[in-house]
This record gives sequence, C-alpha cells and structure tokens, in this order.
Amino acid sequence: MSEIRFGSDGWRAIIAEDFTFTNVRLLTQGIANYLKNNNLTKKGIVVGYDNRFQSEQFADECAQVLVGNGIRVSMLRKSVPTPLVAHAIRVTQAGGAVMITASHNPPEYNGIKFIPEYAGPALPEVTSAIEEEVKRIQECGKVYQLNLQEAETLDLIKEIDLDKDYISQIYKAVNPEYFQQRKLKVVVNPMFGSGVGYLDQILTGLGCEVRTINNYRDPLFGGAIPEPTEALLSDMKRTVLSYEADLGLALDGDADRFGIIDGDGEFIAPNQFAIILFDYLLSTRTFRGPVCRSLTTTHNLDRIAKQNGLGIIETSVGFKYISESLREKGCILGVEESGGLSIFGHVPEKDGILACVLAAEILACTGKRFKELNREIVAKYGLMHGERLDIKVNCREKERILADLRAYEPKMLAGIKADRYNENNGKQIIMEDGSWLLVRPSGTESLVRVYVEAESEKQQKDMLSEVIIALDLQSE
Repeated sequence: MSEIRFGSDGWRAIIAEDFTFTNVRLLTQGIANYLKNNNLTKKGIVVGYDNRFQSEQFADECAQVLVGNGIRVSMLRKSVPTPLVAHAIRVTQAGGAVMITASHNPPEYNGIKFIPEYAGPALPEVTSAIEEEVKRIQECGKVYQLNLQEAETLDLIKEIDLDKDYISQIYKAVNPEYFQQRKLKVVVNPMFGSGVGYLDQILTGLGCEVRTINNYRDPLFGGAIPEPTEALLSDMKRTVLSYEADLGLALDGDADRFGIIDGDGEFIAPNQFAIILFDYLLSTRTFRGPVCRSLTTTHNLDRIAKQNGLGIIETSVGFKYISESLREKGCILGVEESGGLSIFGHVPEKDGILACVLAAEILACTGKRFKELNREIVAKYGLMHGERLDIKVNCREKERILADLRAYEPKMLAGIKADRYNENNGKQIIMEDGSWLLVRPSGTESLVRVYVEAESEKQQKDMLSEVIIALDLQSE
C-alpha cells in the first residue's frame, strides 16, 4: 500500500493510482483518531469538496468514516472554496475540517486538506500526528464506517449552506463604500474550480459590471491546470482587452489563490500586488500590526514596514507558517509570492476571493491602474527589482545541485559583498545592500527555483547569471 504523506498544504495524489477510496478512508480514519486524541470529537467536523472528478463521492466516503467514529459531521451541500470551509469551522465552532481538493494541481489529481480548529492550514506537528495514526492503522488498526442514512437518523450528519455567511464576511473585510467612487468593469475567471459563482456575485453586489469566463464545473479544467499564473491566463487577458475592462480576476481550483490582469492586459505578479496592497491597507485601515511574508516573498515589504514603523515577520515556505503569525502576532497582512494571502480580521487561511475583491477595491478607491500605483510606490519607498526563475532538472541533477548548494558560499555577487547565509529553505544569500538571492529545489516537482531581488535590473541579472554559472543550473 502506498505511503500517505502531507505536502506543503495537504495530501495530493493521482486519482485511481494512489488517490483511491481505500486510501481516502484510511486517511480519514487517521484524522478521526487525531480528533479523538486531542479531545475534539465533541466539537464535530466540517466536510467540504471542490469541483474535481468524484470529489463529492470522496467527501461522502470521508463522512461515512467520521460518523462511524461517532464524530458529528457538518457537510457543505455543494462544491465550495477552501476559504469558505475554513470560515465554516468558525461558524460551527468545529474541531476542524476535511476539504477534498487538489487545489491547483493537474486534473488527474485529487487530495485532502485537513484544516484544524484554528481555521488555518495544518502545522507540521498536526500532519505528522495524523501520518503516524495512518501508519498505525495500516499495521494493526481498523477503519470504522457508518451508512450516511443511518447517520442522519442518529443526528450525526447534517447539510449546511454558508454561502451567505461567507459572502457577508468578505463584505466586512473590505470597504463597500469605496466601490461607489468608480463603477468598475471586471472579468472574473474561476478557472472551472469551486470558486464558480462567488466572486462574480460579490462584485456585482458591490456595484461592479461583471463578465465571467470558465464559470462552470469542468473536472478537466479546460485541458489545463487551474493555476492563475501569467502563462495560463491568456484567455482572460484577451477578454479584458476586448471587453475594455478595468481588470481581470482569476481564482485557482479551490479559490485560495488569485491572479490579476490589469486593464491594459498586463499580468500583476503576486509580489507586485503585495506591495500595492500593503501600502493601500496602511492608507485606508486604522489597524496597525507587523506584516508577515515567507522568505521567498518580496523583501520590499520590509522597506515599506520599516518606513511606517512596523515590524516584519519572515517565515519558512508554506502558508501554514504565515497563518500562525496571523493568529498569534496580529499581523495586518500575511502573504506569499505564490498567490496566497489573508489580512487581519479574516480567517487565517489563503483566500483568493478576498484578494480579488481587495484588488477591485484598490482600483475603485484610487481611480488608477496597478502599473501607475506601482510606479508611485517604487518612487515613494525606493524598492528593489525582483525575478523568479524556474529551471527544470532531472532527479540526478537535482541531487547534484543540492550537494553543491550546501558548499556554495560566495563572498561577493555582482560586486556586492555577501552579508550572511540562510539555509532554512535551500540557500539564501543576503547582500550588504539588502539585495538577496535564494536557490531552492522544489520539494514536489523536478524544478530548482531561483529568486533574486536587487537595487537595479542590471544587478539583478548579474547576480542571477553568476549563480547559474557557479551551480551549473542548466535546464534538462
């Protein structure tokens, strides 16, 4: 039997190969045991699912195991976004949630996210405990199940619908009155995922004129990957330009990540949006707190924070660590460069819908495009230039690069002295002038990622070139 292990945000596997009903039952029993071990069974659990192939059937299978263990299940009655499932934990005061989703993975994948009672991604100590329970069950344990019809008669399962409650929470997190200053034309693209019907409804309620694309369930996601990157948003770009829209807003497969196209058809990278949003929150919100980012996210946030007398919290890669800071440190913003964010007062889970509504609010309030806002912020704070390069490698090359990386400690890059090294996630080199570079092999893909930020585009390119040559980072 295949090993079940959690990745950065849940367990994901190919349907019918490793993601089978047997393994789903096994992992759910591990989650049930975790709830029992932590005295959470009386609080019950939420079960949700996305638009992927047979997600609703897998959700039913999860529910049968949970009620078979005497755990009351609140079952969301249709496909929903992951952030709504996190919000449901708070509304129902549950001991956690199971979400059937593979997020932005290819169509042949499905997966399970376990969201603990704090309504954010599970920390390593939680997922490790569940993995240990799964191993114990494989060796000598048992999976308990109960028919859902029988569970209904025992009051162990009920259907819930929290669409209105979640949408109301989004309205609380933004400033609806700012949308009265400018009526926006917006293209909404949920990429066939479980965000279908949410963002367009919210924006229409705020007075926007909305046009939707890819706004229905397709388990094959139009033959692509439901990830809102620049390369996968060409159809939204064309629609924005032909519709003469102010912006285009996209969601990934479970609506916890976002993608933005400006009115001129330009893709706004998550790092670029992060600095615009941070500056905007400082000018429109009264709350003050540190900003939290992963170490791969733009360090320009640090400069903005320092000039405004605020702290900065750097975390390892993974929104679970950002979520912890949002919960415990009172951060005004938590953000990662891969397109996940949340803000103070909202659930400490990535929420692409919230991010998109905030993007629309910024344009409605300022009356400007993101390109113009970015120029103003760069002039105001003197920000660095950034780039991320993904290099495809084979397994042998990846091992060789990892070995070389451990010994790689250059004294200078692009004529600037190295100040310190960080080996928390790969090898990060921080320079004396504040510029930095990170080489990080992917934990799930045959990729080596190189991140760089520098004071000028020339310095950025020179640093990148020197590292590629030194580590022989050639694409396979």
